[in-house]
Amino acid sequence: MKQISPEVFLVEPPIGRIGAEELAVLKTAALANPRRRARICAHPDNQDNLHEMIIAHAGRPYVRPHRHPRKSESFHMIEGRLTVVLLDDNGRVVERVAMGPAGSGRVLFYRLSACMYHTVLFEDDIAVFHEVTNGPFVPGEAEFAPWAPSDDDIEGQRRFLAGLNPARV
Repeated sequence: MKQISPEVFLVEPPIGRIGAEELAVLKTAALANPRRRARICAHPDNQDNLHEMIIAHAGRPYVRPHRHPRKSESFHMIEGRLTVVLLDDNGRVVERVAMGPAGSGRVLFYRLSACMYHTVLFEDDIAVFHEVTNGPFVPGEAEFAPWAPSDDDIEGQRRFLAGLNPARV
């Protein structure tokens, strides 16, 4: 595994492998990173048509509600619990998908194939999941919800998250 940045690692092609040692490195990187997240990319570069990542989020970071035109995404839980919140164009909750690893009594896999706003509420100090989406990755292509607080609006985030899940704040 090769480190690309403080929060991005790349498995060595042509046969990518991720085991306990790599997961430990990933979680340590997420804990040390100011954005409290890190990922291992199994795809060779941003232009690949299929993007597979093992992602760790530490603490309970804010994921700004966004949507992906012309893309789908799926999560497969490895560790921890989270809830994917799907929202309509006005920011109203449409559905919640409570996720956890096998044996947790929660959904362990979800796939979103519609262009819907979504965010993630993290419920444990660390959450690790396998995400798959179609590429290529184009910076700025994700559409952030105009009604959602920006990444630097901490007070707005607190109010927004409290509205989604009062027990979380």
